[in-house]
Amino acid sequence: MKRVSAKQLAARIPKPRKKVTWPQARAFAVHLLTASGSFLAFLALVAASEERFTAMFWWLGLALLVDGIDGPIARKLEVKEILPTWSGELLDNIIDYFTYVMLPAFALYQRGLMGEGLSFLSAAIIVVSSAIYYADTGMKTKENFFKGFPVVWNMVVFVLFVIEPGEWISFAVVVAAGILTFVPINFLHPVRVVRLRPVNIAVMLLWCAFGGLALAQAALAEFYSQIGVLAEHVSTFIKVGIAVTSLYLFGIGAVLQAFPNLGKKQQNA
Repeated sequence: MKRVSAKQLAARIPKPRKKVTWPQARAFAVHLLTASGSFLAFLALVAASEERFTAMFWWLGLALLVDGIDGPIARKLEVKEILPTWSGELLDNIIDYFTYVMLPAFALYQRGLMGEGLSFLSAAIIVVSSAIYYADTGMKTKENFFKGFPVVWNMVVFVLFVIEPGEWISFAVVVAAGILTFVPINFLHPVRVVRLRPVNIAVMLLWCAFGGLALAQAALAEFYSQIGVLAEHVSTFIKVGIAVTSLYLFGIGAVLQAFPNLGKKQQNA
């Protein structure tokens, strides 16, 4: 009979499993919060495939909310340090590409906002330029500005759906944003950029409020079985509000880049 050494015997004994600590559980819960954005994106996709664009934008709005709160929570709970083998950044990028890029491109094509040909070409511009942008590891500046248009196509397509400026103007907006993806012009991160932060956040909240009102008006119109999608049932006041706040959020980064001292607090000598 073959003898078994003490070392071999010890190796056969099951080792006790490591207990999951409370910080690890909290950290993983943050990853689950981030991952919930993928289900919201799925619900938006279902709505878009059924041409229920108002519902689609509501789901995308909730996904945008999740994307806005998970980062600060993750940094506060030190998720990266507690779970170093789980990449929250990679998870976030996967979901962002779907919610910020693929879904808006699909909705644009599905709606045929610019006619079949231009809508198809616009979708191609959106998905290809954005894929290249996501591969850029230097997409942010030291001040947390985005370098180049940060492929927030969910916001751009939403504005086009609400305002409906016409086929060629809509196409020109898509082309311009696609080109600006590769131009070293700063674009605002409303929360993480320090300069003019109170103003930036206020304008962002105004944009969200106008957007919510636009969707509410469209939903009310659909409830009463009126024909049309978004633009036909949104008041001029809300359209102007969406346009003005969008222009601010789109252009303030370049303004702050051109005037480096604008918004900086003066240091006492």
